[in-house]
Amino acid sequence: MRDQLKELATEQPNKRTEQIDTLPTERILELINEEDQQVAIVVKGCLSAIASAVEMVTAAIAGGGRLIYVGAGSSGRIAQQDALECPPTYGTAPGIVQCILAGGNSINHSPDEKAEDDFAAGAEEISQRKVTAQDVVVGIAASGRTPFVLGAMKQAAALGAKVIGICNNRGTPMAEAADLVIEAVTGPEAIMGSTRMKAGTAQKMILNMLTTATMIRLGKVYKNLMVDLQADNSKLVDRAKRIVEIATNVSVKEVERAYAAAKGDVKTAIVILAAGVDSSEARRKLAEHDGHIRKAMNGGIEVG
Repeated sequence: MRDQLKELATEQPNKRTEQIDTLPTERILELINEEDQQVAIVVKGCLSAIASAVEMVTAAIAGGGRLIYVGAGSSGRIAQQDALECPPTYGTAPGIVQCILAGGNSINHSPDEKAEDDFAAGAEEISQRKVTAQDVVVGIAASGRTPFVLGAMKQAAALGAKVIGICNNRGTPMAEAADLVIEAVTGPEAIMGSTRMKAGTAQKMILNMLTTATMIRLGKVYKNLMVDLQADNSKLVDRAKRIVEIATNVSVKEVERAYAAAKGDVKTAIVILAAGVDSSEARRKLAEHDGHIRKAMNGGIEVG
């Protein structure tokens, strides 16, 4: 294992920060910030692979499947956060986007760092989730060789699921286990081996893109508005009404009336106002066009 780690880009000493422990606080922060500035450039180089991943995940969810992340340590917790944000932001049903975290999914206890070494446990988690060919499983690991994640990926492939890998090194076992691999090679960390830093930031950026672009493709965004949000508190109700107002450019009074007629459904309220129809017709149009507002308002023709 030691020899394997020595070969990883993420495990190399960073010559730019080797005196970081001698520096004043502001200079420490400047060095970390300089390292972080490289991350967006690295991720930009991965856009083609990320686009392919979006198409795979969009097709899976549209076909009744799921997006299932698998990770350990920092990578797993980043994935868990992304999965947890999808229902309130985009109104996804529970379980459509989920995360398997090595050592258990609770965020309220110290993680069992040894769990990431259990290849069989990763495979078993996939079996317990009843993964099928409809699903996409995304393994995330900075090293590209975490046994728990690899076990899950290989079991998912054996069950016919599409498998995507996200890592921060090249030529890893993850690349061999995946149908598609996204290799965001962020290089040595400011603190050697602390992959929650640049590697974790790259992972977060990639997952943001993956789920955001997927939800756009699924019709959960109109213009740049999150029209499937779950308005479960007063702040979100106000935001939902504001979204209707921005989307339709009508008076607050008209928004209130349409929002009430739509029983709080933002998409329905927008179609009521934009297409000049009642709530029943608005719902019918949306159902006919899989929830895509532009298509619902234009007879199935996607317009800009």
